[in-house]
Amino acid sequence: MSPATRQVCFINAAHSFTHYGLLVLATAVLAMVQQDVTEFGSDYGPILALGTAMFVLYGLGALPMGWLADRFGRKAMISAFFLGSGAGMALAGLVAGPWGLAMALAMMGAFSAIYHPIGTAIIAEAGGDRVGRAMGINGVFGNLGVALAPVVTAFLAAQFGWRYAFVVPGLICMVVGLLYLREPPFDAKKAGVQTRPFPTIPPDVVRRAVISLLMIATVSGLVFNAYTLLLPKLMQERLANNPDLLPVVGLLAFLATICGGVTQYTVGQMIDRKTLKSVFMPLAFVQVPGLLALSFLDGWAVLPVSAMVAAAIFGQVTVNETMTARYVAPALRAKLYSIRFTVGFLGAALASPLVGFLHEATGDMALAMVVLAGVASVTLACALWFPNRPEELRPELWAAPKGAAPAE
Repeated sequence: MSPATRQVCFINAAHSFTHYGLLVLATAVLAMVQQDVTEFGSDYGPILALGTAMFVLYGLGALPMGWLADRFGRKAMISAFFLGSGAGMALAGLVAGPWGLAMALAMMGAFSAIYHPIGTAIIAEAGGDRVGRAMGINGVFGNLGVALAPVVTAFLAAQFGWRYAFVVPGLICMVVGLLYLREPPFDAKKAGVQTRPFPTIPPDVVRRAVISLLMIATVSGLVFNAYTLLLPKLMQERLANNPDLLPVVGLLAFLATICGGVTQYTVGQMIDRKTLKSVFMPLAFVQVPGLLALSFLDGWAVLPVSAMVAAAIFGQVTVNETMTARYVAPALRAKLYSIRFTVGFLGAALASPLVGFLHEATGDMALAMVVLAGVASVTLACALWFPNRPEELRPELWAAPKGAAPAE
């Protein structure tokens, strides 16, 4: 296995652990309520809200990561991710009381903030001329973490208790981190990765792309996080409303979200052949009506519609991450990824208290779905405004005389 391939494998694993760890609480809370864990209360919303600090630190912590990587190196940062987030996850299963759980989750969120700015920049370099494919595969692993979190958490909680749902994956994450410490620092040029020289793109086009990207990040972070958080509860309410069916709830959430993984791989393949906007637009159009439909659907119809929405939301993530690789020079990518993910994750931090509040106020997930549909409409507007440039696929056209290259 080449150094680049080994590096990509570890970074993909880190992506899985990132999203898995952030979503353990969303399913574990169902077991905590059912198993009458009195020291944490007996209501879904307040327990879910204990993850708020985790998501806040996950968002704010992403901002300095590009600069920290310049100082300490990317290998040191990714190693800290594996060991720190794994330790925080394991501690969450060992604490007593809500404050201890909130602090352990906050620790995990702070170390999880490392992954996206640093890991995505590494994938963009290791992907070479097929960055869309590399982003798509990386997205599949992230979605695998999202999809496995409810089903594995439900199984561990049902069989051994909710604490094991945190401790077991936390220890596994730390073991992978110890293995990563044995890897040499990754350098794309030394590893022989073939890349094209980055072209000089007109500043006005870059500004438009970056503004669109940051606006999308603001709202898509909230939609992505809220949707993945509420999905287990939605499946429980609409399809398996029985305390003995917790593993079934996890399986249904897994089936819905795994469709997002398939979509991310497909989107990654398409991005290398099509402009970003042409791939982005269909995904943006699906989200609003799909979320509105989930506000009133009941029974088995919920499963295919929730899978369709997951496919659109997760597929959009691959497009967004490739936007930076297409329009921002390599030397600035880690810093821009830091800014972009901070903006996105601060929006995501609102998801936990928002979902908890809306559910407490109404008793179900209908209003939450309507609110998310309204937020997703901003993504659609941004997709309409994003540049649609053929130069994305033929970078040499950026150097053509003004008027020679096809316009938008």
